Amino acid sequence: MRQKVGNYPGVTVEKKTGRMDGDVPIQIIDLPGSYSLSPKSLDERIAYDVLSGHLANEPRPDLVVCVVDASNLERNLYLVTQVLDLGIPVIVALNMMDAAEDAGLSVDVSMLSEKLGVPILPMTASKNDGIGKLKYQIRKEALAPAPDRKWTLMSAVEVEIPALMDVLAKEAPKVPERQRFIEVLQCLTSDTMLDYWTKWAPNFQKAVQQVRDRLGASKVPYQQAEVIGRYGWLTPLVAQVVTRVKDPGAASVSDRIDAVLTHRVFGPLFFALLLLLIFQAVFSWATPAMDVIESSVVSLGSAIRSSFPASMATDLIVDGVVTGVGNVVVFLPQILLLFFFLGLMEDTGYMARSAFIMDRLMSRVGLGGGSVVPLLSSFACAIPGIMAARTLANPKDRLITIMVAPLMSCSARLPVYTLFIAAFLPTGTVFGLITFQGLAMFSMYLLGTVMAFVASFVLKRIVFKGESSFFAMELPPYRMPRFKQIFWRMIDRSKAFVIRAGKIIFGMSIILWGLARFPGTDPSPEIQALRTMADSVYEQKVDSLSLSGMSQIAAQEAVGVEMVTRYRRIEAAEAGFQIEHSFIGMIGHTLEPVMRPLGFDWKISAGIVSAFAAREVIISALATIYSVGDADENSPLLREKLKADRYPNGDPVYTPLVAVSLLVFFVLALQCMSTLAIAKRETNTWKWPAVMWLYMTGLAYLFSLIIYQGGSALGWG
Repeated sequence: MRQKVGNYPGVTVEKKTGRMDGDVPIQIIDLPGSYSLSPKSLDERIAYDVLSGHLANEPRPDLVVCVVDASNLERNLYLVTQVLDLGIPVIVALNMMDAAEDAGLSVDVSMLSEKLGVPILPMTASKNDGIGKLKYQIRKEALAPAPDRKWTLMSAVEVEIPALMDVLAKEAPKVPERQRFIEVLQCLTSDTMLDYWTKWAPNFQKAVQQVRDRLGASKVPYQQAEVIGRYGWLTPLVAQVVTRVKDPGAASVSDRIDAVLTHRVFGPLFFALLLLLIFQAVFSWATPAMDVIESSVVSLGSAIRSSFPASMATDLIVDGVVTGVGNVVVFLPQILLLFFFLGLMEDTGYMARSAFIMDRLMSRVGLGGGSVVPLLSSFACAIPGIMAARTLANPKDRLITIMVAPLMSCSARLPVYTLFIAAFLPTGTVFGLITFQGLAMFSMYLLGTVMAFVASFVLKRIVFKGESSFFAMELPPYRMPRFKQIFWRMIDRSKAFVIRAGKIIFGMSIILWGLARFPGTDPSPEIQALRTMADSVYEQKVDSLSLSGMSQIAAQEAVGVEMVTRYRRIEAAEAGFQIEHSFIGMIGHTLEPVMRPLGFDWKISAGIVSAFAAREVIISALATIYSVGDADENSPLLREKLKADRYPNGDPVYTPLVAVSLLVFFVLALQCMSTLAIAKRETNTWKWPAVMWLYMTGLAYLFSLIIYQGGSALGWG
């Protein structure tokens, strides 16, 4: 059975569905993992809404398969009792029997089935043990409904339930009779659940609040009534059905590994080395594949240009469509590698340990330990880093992580750093140990990291003031990774990026092409004169070679090779003139008064606007403006052009101070539409991407302003 991955309407929680073929095809929905139906996270909310029939266009399931960890029975059976209270037929898949055996535990499956009143199937899914029996049980035609509730609440709460159920039945008659009990109980113990009924059943909500007030006045702990009642029945039940056959003092394999990997000293060291490997892999191992994709995109564009006549339609296809597709696909190697490593960490059980190790440090800046992997992944690219935030259970931590991830210096910033550091900063050493340029490069990464921590601290203390969360995590046992599952997880998440975020990225690429292409204008008289002169020189040289006895075709080929550099420079000059008079150029000129306090002229401003497609695009934009043609961050000609540029009064456009101001701006500014697209995809709204862009742009402007104006005041300009 292959699963299909989508999203539930209106949220970013993944919806995984599949079909089990047979005489009667069965649709299977894999709900997000939950410990209870008392929703605290978005995932738990979705699980509850689907099972209770509250989710639009999602009918209540006919059967629920509860997958239970046999090695942690009491904790997992809590959820089973909640599902049973919904009145839906239930099958308990008692999974990880091998882990229970390793822990020295023996489970009396027959007794447990009798006590719960539902079929219980022992299995070890990772070894495909018991899967066939589970499929058979699912296909049984006559599945008994869930048995009546066998546990009780404290008497003061129990007596209030029937009246509340009657009120709910009058205002919400579509709620099944068996389900009314758990709806009442959830509303009685949870403000979030009670608020749900404000619109749909106001009288019911008022009745619940009256009961709360009455119980509170009597000092009855009604908020804990469900927990006390369920565990009061489950604890002695588990004691009956579970027997320890191994010395409880014997340390398990997981315990022995954890003695090292979660050690106060060795644990962080190992985690740091692992992250270094992941960072290096995502940063460098993906480079060859990304280079192949980029060269393929360039080759495809060249092939299209050579196959079709020069026209606006051809430019649109090459510079808009092909480039837009390339901007999407080029990130796939990094995304695949990242989710491969994340899959390994999740499948082996180490992901939970990493969050545990880093929680103390991350909590000081308003985040949890689970945020460390997404943030560090963002050093390669913010897109997979933001996508990796899906692993965070707490929605606030997830949102804050998404909001600060783009501040980590991604690989797209590296070409910008390389160009301006190499061109304008000195090459000497600091204390004879490290080059000044190397220190400058390190400072850019350090600045982004520090500002990410500062931003998370502020967001946690101001934007989410008063909304704190606690960190609680169950450490699963270590297990061998299942590479098949990891592979399909990589594929599914890559599809999600290409299909959903790709639409936005592609559309923005078309828009940026239009801004750089229109309104269009004829080349300046100076450029026209250069082309006329070049054409004249070409004709003269061809005629000269023809007179010497060379054939006309051979003469044209020989002169063409000789003149290619000259014509390329003219074409580059034409392109530079066009972009200056395009909408992007106009925007650059319009922005120049605003950007001059930072030390930026219209060319830099236009480059910054162009870099919205991708940060490194500023290099090609500047190469075009300065008539260099194709150039990268290592182009000596582009560096010399930048150094030689002057204002009308003779002052240099670029100085070391301007370079530092621009570098800081690129560290802090959000100019990547791909990042905005994926942030919208993950938050399901444009609100937070807009806030992200505004606060990062504000930070970039403020810090660049301070650096340039402060440096100028000190005479460093």
